[in-house]
Amino acid sequence: MSATPAAQPRRWTLEEVHALPEDGNRYEFVYGELWVSPAPTDRHETILAELSAVLQPYVGAQSLGLVFHPRSVFRVRRDLELEPDLTVRQRHPDPNGTWETAPLPSLVVEVVSPSTRARDYGRKRLLYMEHGIPEYWIVNDGPRTITVVRPDRDPDVVHDVLRWHPAGTREPLTFALTRVFG
Repeated sequence: MSATPAAQPRRWTLEEVHALPEDGNRYEFVYGELWVSPAPTDRHETILAELSAVLQPYVGAQSLGLVFHPRSVFRVRRDLELEPDLTVRQRHPDPNGTWETAPLPSLVVEVVSPSTRARDYGRKRLLYMEHGIPEYWIVNDGPRTITVVRPDRDPDVVHDVLRWHPAGTREPLTFALTRVFG
């Protein structure tokens, strides 16, 4: 009895991903693989709104650029296109610039949902570190924690007060997680 070969997963192109319908799902592209996530919940978006309200004054005061929300992408060439829940980065120096030439974010944030949990803690963590993101936060409403991931360090799971001190800033941002989770 001979083994039946496994079906090869479909390889997508960035153009095919961009041609998908606007149906409320989030489509991300990782080296030919299509990742689909359903529309976020109200709670997911509330956490992001609260976190954005905490970050925006600090980002402005420390001249870190802007806080970007979904539909802003992190792209590496035409091989990788992720749509983080939130990023902090400088404005693009070219008003007509592309995602490929956008400045590297100083912070990337993903809020865990049941459909993205494995990716947020696994593959996305590796991808962000591999491509030079200096800090990645994984926000998890279940235990009300933020896992802080930095290159060449063990992750730090924060339960109470988070301290963020990006390179080049005069002072850190310090806030209680109750401001994000309520």
